[in-house]
Amino acid sequence: MNAAAVFPRKRDAGVIPFEPPKISAPTEVKLRMLDVGVCGTDKEIAAFEYGTPPPGYEYLVIGHESLGEAVEVGPAVSRVKPGDLVVPMVRRPCPHEGCTGCRSGRQDFCFTGDYRERGIKGLHGFMTEFVVDDEQYMNVVPRELRDVAVLVEPLTIAEKALIQVGLIQQRLPWGCPPFRDRDGRYCHRAVVLGAGPVGLLGAMALAHAGFETFVYSKSPKPNTKADLVESFGARYIATETVTVEQMAAEVGNIDLVYEAVGASPLAFEVLKFLGANGVFVFTGVPGHGQPVQIDTDVIMRNLVLSNQVVLGTVNAGREAFEAAIRDLGMFTQRWPQAVRSLITGRYPMEGFRDLVSGNAGGIKNVIAVSGTT
Repeated sequence: MNAAAVFPRKRDAGVIPFEPPKISAPTEVKLRMLDVGVCGTDKEIAAFEYGTPPPGYEYLVIGHESLGEAVEVGPAVSRVKPGDLVVPMVRRPCPHEGCTGCRSGRQDFCFTGDYRERGIKGLHGFMTEFVVDDEQYMNVVPRELRDVAVLVEPLTIAEKALIQVGLIQQRLPWGCPPFRDRDGRYCHRAVVLGAGPVGLLGAMALAHAGFETFVYSKSPKPNTKADLVESFGARYIATETVTVEQMAAEVGNIDLVYEAVGASPLAFEVLKFLGANGVFVFTGVPGHGQPVQIDTDVIMRNLVLSNQVVLGTVNAGREAFEAAIRDLGMFTQRWPQAVRSLITGRYPMEGFRDLVSGNAGGIKNVIAVSGTT
């Protein structure tokens, strides 16, 4: 079979022959891969910024946003059956007995950093025809989500953030479900930084949860992403025409910032305007750019005097995957056209070079490994 792989030492990439995997343990499942999404991480790996092949290999099969169909199961498998659509998790636990995160099945909170991630660090990814993995890392998806289920993994970033925000905000009177007061006004306001796939999915999750949601992104209206944002009830504000201070004045008290742009100067400028008792969530991983000046006194003063919280989140556990599958189903019922619009195009595996090089535009591009089922 074939796989899309990068060779870090050679600084090369291509579609290569790859040995078909076989079930070797009673709890393993064999998947026929259907869709694999291409994201910024894949582009950075293909640019050789990072990415670690498994031991004994000179190449790394890429791809971590995926959807597969179970074709064979081991004798001890109980949650997955042949024909099920499955979204696999990405991270695998570290080997250290003292890591309470990994030993508790929460490798997304690994303490040691020695975890492995499929398609990223130490394990081959999903951009190949067949994959074998343990059922504990698999999440069954309703068949009606077949065309959009590849969005589950990027949506887990927002779901994990919302789970953490919910836990953190138990520290204060945060409620008022369903997030509106008696006059029908929103109780909480959220600002999403960036209108890429992670930002747009995060905005959908926030809007669905009842937040008055604003997406703060680069291009002025009219544009396709602004239209998409407003189609599910959020508001779009352009960074090119509205300053951070003006944006904050327009929004009012900012209860939550969901950063999904990976641009630290913008993020820290917005952090200065986080509202009382607010939470700022970082999801982007910026490169090593030039140092920037930030007003640390203002930020520190606000954090202390306004009871603010800053957190970072990456990867996700089963709870976030289950929430993403549930909410993606709700999104497709509420905003079917908006969800479909997130996927710009599907391409054969041979086209992955153009996709990871950034030559293809749009929002989310997908490698269609196998045909529709």
